[in-house]
Amino acid sequence: MAQTLEEQIVTIERSLGERMIGHALTVVRTWLNELGETNPFEKAYLDIQQNYTDLFSRWVSANDEGLDKELDHLTGNTYRLVDAVYADIRLQRGVSPLMHSFNENNLQSVMHYFSNHVHPLETDLEWLAKIIRDPSRGATALMAVSSIAHGLRQCFSEQSILTLIDGINSGSDVIAEQCLSNVILLLAHYDIRIDYFPDIQNAFANAVAEMNDDGEQAFQTLCSLVLATNDEWLKNLTVKELRPEDVPQELQSLLEATGEDSSLNGIQSIITNTEKEYMRSIIDILPDTWVYNVVVGEGYERQNRMALTYLTVGRMDMVWDNIELASRWLLEHLRKGANAPQDYINYGHCMLLQGDRVMAFENYRQARLLCKSSKDFYNLFRPDRKALVDHGVPLEQVYLIEDQLLKV
Repeated sequence: MAQTLEEQIVTIERSLGERMIGHALTVVRTWLNELGETNPFEKAYLDIQQNYTDLFSRWVSANDEGLDKELDHLTGNTYRLVDAVYADIRLQRGVSPLMHSFNENNLQSVMHYFSNHVHPLETDLEWLAKIIRDPSRGATALMAVSSIAHGLRQCFSEQSILTLIDGINSGSDVIAEQCLSNVILLLAHYDIRIDYFPDIQNAFANAVAEMNDDGEQAFQTLCSLVLATNDEWLKNLTVKELRPEDVPQELQSLLEATGEDSSLNGIQSIITNTEKEYMRSIIDILPDTWVYNVVVGEGYERQNRMALTYLTVGRMDMVWDNIELASRWLLEHLRKGANAPQDYINYGHCMLLQGDRVMAFENYRQARLLCKSSKDFYNLFRPDRKALVDHGVPLEQVYLIEDQLLKV
């Protein structure tokens, strides 16, 4: 059975992530055949294919230390070809609309164009770079930045990402924050390929350095993105903490343009309805990404702060190897009245790994009582099986715990 377009993209990303250019070109060839003999990419395809063949021939016959660098460069060029052909395939199949222009004075037009346009023009990006720095166009800039970032999740564009990076140090704090948060999400989303786009890496590192705060704002933004994935954290926001008069004017304008109110509910709806699921998938992979390492770094203090941020949203991702830190934080958290099932499960893990099986089971039992059904509980508990086993708990004991909790 032929692969779907989504499956083909996954195949390409996996192949090029391992620099297996030949595998990726096999998929590209099927796309070029679909576009027809007059497609504009044939020469670029044949050039990459020939260069890859020549590189392999040189590898077989000689020990050239420069081949590895050439392979990286060729992989980057293959990614660029893939992106260009993929955009045309989306148009050919009607997955994306063919668009020619937009009305810059209409926020809905700006949103629709930048969310869906698969071939960003140089003039479009020049316009975006200009309004990002225009205080009078704050709402339009915010809409354009959010929309182009959403579109980039489907169609990678090196120049578009560089434009967003350039906006990180724009005059408006709201626009700069929006650019920063979207760039972090996009770099994590495209982590496999970022090593082959040094211009993006250098631009982001330079943008963070230009903030002159030792990367603290970028780190705080990263923490906020993790926190924004959690329903309980959103519910714990109060109107006092986020009064209407505290909402930036640009964001108020955006909310009004999209039919949302400028109250707490309006802010929450944007996060929960349009971004939450995407960000949840990102923070699953975030600790292993290039952008995470750049923003958090190797310092003990930031690593601990990020670990505690993950714990705040009920996740043990960063603290499996620091159970004492996790248990202290979770105990204090539970004493304050936290009652999320995941918190009890995580504290149970800490107790189990510290040898207190009675306390571990009691916390697991409390989590099970808080869940509406056994299925809800096991959906939370079972993803941690591997981590428990990796940290020395026999799998049979994990099964024993699960079996006993069926009776609760």
